[in-house]
Amino acid sequence: MISKTYIIKGADGIHARPATALVRLVKQYKSSFMMKKGDKSIALNSMLNILSFGAVGGDSVTIDIVGEDETEASKAIELFFTEVLNKL
Repeated sequence: MISKTYIIKGADGIHARPATALVRLVKQYKSSFMMKKGDKSIALNSMLNILSFGAVGGDSVTIDIVGEDETEASKAIELFFTEVLNKL
């Protein structure tokens, strides 16, 4: 398992456009992805899950990745949260 914590930098947080991009990203991998904030945890395989999670700017979220391609998946998630999310 690979676990990494990110700060949501965009003021809008994870709204519809980045949620769609995140679901498309995780579906490219065989690994399973979970996002945690406090005591709340969701699977990243559904846009509805992500939108209802309510990650807003300034929130700290932890992404857990488990599976046979978790190393490659973690690199893609890192890129998403450090570069892509800020542009969407």
